[in-house]
Amino acid sequence: MNAMRLLYFNRPMEQTFLDVLDADGGFAIEKRQLAEPLADNLAALAEAHVYSISSAKDELPRPLWGEADLFKRCPNLLLLSTYGAGYDVCDLGDATAAGVAVVNQAGGNLEGVAEHALAMMLTVAKRLIVADRKVRRGEVTDRDVFKGTELKGKTVGIIGLGHVGGRLAALCKGLFECEVVAYDPYLSADQIAAKGAVKVDSLQDLAARSDFVSLNCPLTPETRGMVDASVFGAMRDGAIYVATARGYIHDEAALAQALQSGKLVGAGIDVWDIEPPPLDHPLLAMDNVILSPHTAGITVESRRNIAKIAAEQLIEIRDGKKPPRLLNPAVWPKFQDRFEAVFGLRPAD
Repeated sequence: MNAMRLLYFNRPMEQTFLDVLDADGGFAIEKRQLAEPLADNLAALAEAHVYSISSAKDELPRPLWGEADLFKRCPNLLLLSTYGAGYDVCDLGDATAAGVAVVNQAGGNLEGVAEHALAMMLTVAKRLIVADRKVRRGEVTDRDVFKGTELKGKTVGIIGLGHVGGRLAALCKGLFECEVVAYDPYLSADQIAAKGAVKVDSLQDLAARSDFVSLNCPLTPETRGMVDASVFGAMRDGAIYVATARGYIHDEAALAQALQSGKLVGAGIDVWDIEPPPLDHPLLAMDNVILSPHTAGITVESRRNIAKIAAEQLIEIRDGKKPPRLLNPAVWPKFQDRFEAVFGLRPAD
């Protein structure tokens, strides 16, 4: 079989990705820079079979997103493989129509993201950011103003009980004896119970029952904007909200209003509509909000794990196997035809 031609921009997700593919020997890998002329980058992509695509939407120029215009320009492209779990730079409908399979690396960074969400919950609950800033300014006069709350025994609501949400549920339940409730319409009550949580049927119900709410679902047309003012309004007075999933799922203006009004006692935000957020964003002025620049999954271990998963999944696809993390399964018959036409091997059903 001819080598699969793979292209990526700027840097690999982690050196392990290249090491595994190099050891396999079945890939011709091209590295390009986003700073190079767009026309040259598109011409290079037009020759590629696999596009290892960044999941960082605000770092990737729109013409290089996995959308219909790109697929028209790149007739040889068979596969998009994202750098992480997020895939909002890929239009799954456009990809399916073009016969392009899309895979992600879901679960590869579950520990890093779940620990980050837990750290944010504890940091806000213990008012560590406020205390840190006051100490640095020499403004400590009464320690009781830093009185926080404890996670132990509280109710944690998790939106999206997938890889990350499931791990966070295990941490909260096992370490802190929390009651965990979950909103995930794609899982049954029994499946959710197996992950240590109780299923709820609406976001408002989850909000009303929870002392802490953690957002852990992907950005899709269905989830865009779903955590809105009605959800924040349904939360318990003094609740804490944490988001480590994707921007555009929660309404940033509604969250700011809920914090300014005192409805929520604090929040931890790792994901943004625009990344990084503008300096005049209202959340940046709030001492009861801990912020990070979409770094929850950026750990040594998570990056290495994602890179290994990505490379091994590409090798499986090259060898004619159906990938375990296929995001647009409807594409498979058309993908099989296109792959067979190029490589003379028909992938398995």
